[in-house]
Amino acid sequence: MPRIIKNTQIVEDHWQVLTLAENETPEAVALPAAPTLLPLAVWLARRDEIVTAGLAHGVWLDAGEGPEAVADDLERLPVIGVNFPKFTDGRSYSSARLLRERYAYRGEIRALGDVQQDQLFFMRRCGIDAYALRADKDIEKALAGLAVFSDTYQAAVDQPQPLFRRRTARGQEAA
Repeated sequence: MPRIIKNTQIVEDHWQVLTLAENETPEAVALPAAPTLLPLAVWLARRDEIVTAGLAHGVWLDAGEGPEAVADDLERLPVIGVNFPKFTDGRSYSSARLLRERYAYRGEIRALGDVQQDQLFFMRRCGIDAYALRADKDIEKALAGLAVFSDTYQAAVDQPQPLFRRRTARGQEAA
């Protein structure tokens, strides 16, 4: 069974990711009975059918797809994947941050695609809490990517107060 990093632990991944073949339509794809992250197009086309059938489901957003498309369904989605098609494509960082801050999503946000150790710390800062690493990457080594820095200056999803405010709250002088 594949493994992912969830929070700061390596765990078995019980979810599969469904992708559409080039000529496959959202209406024609077979819906698996196993827990599945569905492409946004499948979710939008067959939402009522999926909910009525009681299938374990989540959605994954491609880099160009915004979270507003699932904003009304967040309570139904225990997992939302955000796809990083290339290491250099950062659009999914914005999607994760919007899910956490604008839409107050509290479920799992999972990084998918070209996910590598160098990105994990920054992904967590944007609200991503699960990481499906690229198949050729060492998950044990990548786990260390979450602890690259001991503290941060800027505010972000994982630490809403900047360092100078945290120091003031502790009664320390800002350096």
